[in-house]
Amino acid sequence: MKTYQQPFVSVVIAFLNEARFLPEAVKSVLDQDYQHFELLLVDDGSTDSSTQLALDFAAASNGKIIYCEHEGHKNKGLSASRNQGISQAKGELIAFLDADDVWLPGKLTQQVNIFEKNPGIGMAAEASDYWYSWDNKQNKDVKIPVGASEGVYEPPQLMLELYPLSTGAAPCPSALILTKEAIAKAGGFEESFIKEFGMYEDQAFLSKIYLKERVYISEVCNNLYRQRPESIVKTVQAAGQYDRVRQHFLEWLERNLQKENVTDTRLLSYLKKSLMQYRKPTQYLLQYTLPVKGINFIKRLIGSRR
Repeated sequence: MKTYQQPFVSVVIAFLNEARFLPEAVKSVLDQDYQHFELLLVDDGSTDSSTQLALDFAAASNGKIIYCEHEGHKNKGLSASRNQGISQAKGELIAFLDADDVWLPGKLTQQVNIFEKNPGIGMAAEASDYWYSWDNKQNKDVKIPVGASEGVYEPPQLMLELYPLSTGAAPCPSALILTKEAIAKAGGFEESFIKEFGMYEDQAFLSKIYLKERVYISEVCNNLYRQRPESIVKTVQAAGQYDRVRQHFLEWLERNLQKENVTDTRLLSYLKKSLMQYRKPTQYLLQYTLPVKGINFIKRLIGSRR
């Protein structure tokens, strides 16, 4: 009888000046009930005490925690830092945890089991608990499932169902676990998505995975996604830069699909529609925005007469 060999998991936490939250993130990894892992702490050029915290964690871990940094302690961005961790990872599976997020103890166990039961998948993704109560117990947390029902998806189906080309909620980075092979085939994270464009660095990576890999979507939730007013999403939106950043991503996606010789007519149609909003705004208004507003107006009118 064949005995299942537990896969070794590399957990990557990239951080930049996260002294306030890094200890909680690290503890949530160390508290996993699945212990066949290493933790790589990738310093993206921190100038606060998080560098020393990470070094102390590594020194006290008997080799289980590894401290990494860019040459010269440079700041290169989140994608480059994740790639740095991936390059040093020894695990056949790689999981990501944002430095201000937290895992529940069963996260790795449940996701490793998904790979055991679904051979051939390249990634598993779960729901996330949008964590509003972390600094105010009066706030209510909200569980956000991935916007596709539980099961295995063939490429590129998730691109047709999830944000940013469709309406389904995309998974958060802290909800992901992938094979190292799948990450290598995809070419890792896109290091050009820095500064405000970093808002889409995870979506650029996910789009490459969706194109090439079978993906399992899970309805369970073992991660807390900390909601902060200074998050990049809120910062970009507050600065009125959302449309510029989104267009940048869509045009990158267009180039990437051309490079990959993608001919899926459904996918190309979705992308064309998304880009029309920026390239042909009048046509988009007449073809999509006004008809939807008209339908909604009629629905409200009918509802008011009942």
